[in-house]
Amino acid sequence: MKRLVFVLMMCLVVGACGSKTDNRKKTFPVVGQLLIDGKPVEQVAVYCMPVDGQDKENPTSTSAFTDADGRFEFNTYEQGDGVPEGDYVLTFKWGKFNLVTAAYGGDKLKGKYSDPKKSEFKITVSADKSVDGKPIDVGKIELKSK
Repeated sequence: MKRLVFVLMMCLVVGACGSKTDNRKKTFPVVGQLLIDGKPVEQVAVYCMPVDGQDKENPTSTSAFTDADGRFEFNTYEQGDGVPEGDYVLTFKWGKFNLVTAAYGGDKLKGKYSDPKKSEFKITVSADKSVDGKPIDVGKIELKSK
């Protein structure tokens, strides 16, 4: 009886693990560099928002944080996996990460670049833009803090 219970539990675990990846959309690596007032800035959140709104059946959330050189690579399901195909607007938030609460808050840009409806930064991600598995490079994006 214990063996049967164990086998049934393992089937449930394996089934649950498999279903998490079944709905994943194919992603393509996308990288870039962010400069604020001409300088690279670390820990700026970069969000990639679908132009046509979120897919209701299989929604995704794609974002990145800049490193010390202002470089970023988007994550959807796991670190650096990229962005699903589609048209996107980029939004930005320059906050601060609180190590105690593990929360990211504030915005030194005062919301200037956080509204997807007002964003002038647009990208298109498609299989034909990703050549030989190399990341799609959106280049340098320059923002002004004032």
